[in-house]
Amino acid sequence: MTVIDSSAVLWSAPERERAGRPLLVLLHGYGSHEGDLFGLSPQLPLAPVVASVRAPFVAGQGYAWAPLSREAPAADIAAAANETAIALLEWLDTTQSTSVGLLGFSQGGALAMQLLRHAPERFAFAVNLSGFAVPDDNPRDADLAQARPPVFWGRGTLDQVITPEMIAYTESWLPRHSDLTARIYEGLQHSISRPELDDANAFMRTAWSA
Repeated sequence: MTVIDSSAVLWSAPERERAGRPLLVLLHGYGSHEGDLFGLSPQLPLAPVVASVRAPFVAGQGYAWAPLSREAPAADIAAAANETAIALLEWLDTTQSTSVGLLGFSQGGALAMQLLRHAPERFAFAVNLSGFAVPDDNPRDADLAQARPPVFWGRGTLDQVITPEMIAYTESWLPRHSDLTARIYEGLQHSISRPELDDANAFMRTAWSA
């Protein structure tokens, strides 16, 4: 059974200061850890509480949300992503917040999309940085297409990590299942740039004020 280690979650505020505030959940990339994106917290909107979550599977010196495409068949990757999304939703049930937004990098961005597929009504928005959508025939995709939550998808022209096949699938899938804001950054590799973070911050502030 896949579970989220609640003791590994990094919070930007102590528990006594979390109630009644929106929550921004950070989802790191493959082989990384909860401390990675948490370093961006001072550069993110100040109103929400930030919670940076550790992925459940060990991957090298870090952690992963699902296997890589070169490690497992597509069906197994989708199954692992769905199990992880359910575990994240169960963890979210233990938190207190007025609304929830998602920000993921690379494979963490893919998990943000998978969370939208499982609970499209639960999230105010999702930010997908240098990420993708998992090829999957999810039973709630029709509900997601009707809800069309705001999604920001940013990627660089020099990203050599996300395959062209994954980009093509995401380019087709996202506009049909979200209110999409897509940005492509010239010269950006598989990373987060200052202009991209500025655009993501502007998107999040608008989404939370809607």
